[in-house]
Amino acid sequence: MWLESLLALVALTAALATRPWRLLASRKPLVHESHGAASPLWTPLLATLVFLPWLWALPTLHAMPLQLQWSGACLVVLMLGWPLAIPVLLAVGAIAGLLSPALDWADALGAAIWLGVVPATLALALGALVRRFVGTQPFVYVLGRAFLGTVACVFAAGVLSQWTGHLLPGVGNELSLVARWLMAWGDGFVTGMLTAIFVAFKPEWLATWSDQLYLKRPPQ
Repeated sequence: MWLESLLALVALTAALATRPWRLLASRKPLVHESHGAASPLWTPLLATLVFLPWLWALPTLHAMPLQLQWSGACLVVLMLGWPLAIPVLLAVGAIAGLLSPALDWADALGAAIWLGVVPATLALALGALVRRFVGTQPFVYVLGRAFLGTVACVFAAGVLSQWTGHLLPGVGNELSLVARWLMAWGDGFVTGMLTAIFVAFKPEWLATWSDQLYLKRPPQ
């Protein structure tokens, strides 16, 4: 548990140092919005706090031969940005611990780190590499960062968690890696699909998306 506590402390300190709450302040309203409209990021933030804890706690709420879990951390990073995503994901782990009697605080912290903080941080690093070496195109954003990037980050986080002793119950090491690989693809499909929908219809829900950057539109 000491490793998870250290990772949580370092990530939270780094995230809060950037003052991520500024993203939730009122933004310049769009033409069709009223003056002083609240930040649109409140919607994905509250949705994350409502739905994601149940997905993290679900395997412990039912008797399942294989505990398959959806991370969702990469989608949260795309929606909120890494600095704001870190405290939100730690809060999701705490809420999941409250929802499931089978989760003690050590398990909840482990879920927050290996399902949340670690894949979110890997997604931040991968996103920077994609922008630097591949470019800023909508197709690259959706396919590279949201879909394939999620697969890579979630699977890498699962492998790291397994190396630190967090094994899937009732599954051997080799089959556990196969299960994590399959779960990563499921995470990637969902994240890629939702990101494509948000880019088309709700780009304001994506803190990492910019029309000026990806569509080469002049600032308004």
